[in-house]
Amino acid sequence: MDDFEKKDSDTAFSKVVKAGKRTYFFDVKTTRQNEHYITITESKKIFEDNGSAHFEKHKIFLYKEDFEKFMDSFNEALQYIKENDGGTVNTENKSENSETDKFTNVDFDDLGK
Repeated sequence: MDDFEKKDSDTAFSKVVKAGKRTYFFDVKTTRQNEHYITITESKKIFEDNGSAHFEKHKIFLYKEDFEKFMDSFNEALQYIKENDGGTVNTENKSENSETDKFTNVDFDDLGK
């Protein structure tokens, strides 16, 4: 977290979504004026040729006046994919205790680095 975020906001809510080699963080933050906004951070572990690793992060800030437009556009994009990719997009939430949650996601490309 950079100094700007430490001074100007507190995290009110946080959700982590692990998706293969990427992790997404959805954080609701509160400004000094007690207004909420969302940060969405994508984090991906990058391995260098020498074996060292670092995390590459991309962050967007979503302010409350844009929530509805953002969701409308996001849902429109999902609908387009559903209609044009044979309906293969799964937008349903998995159960927290589903069978697939019991297994660790292993990436064999990362072994030996």
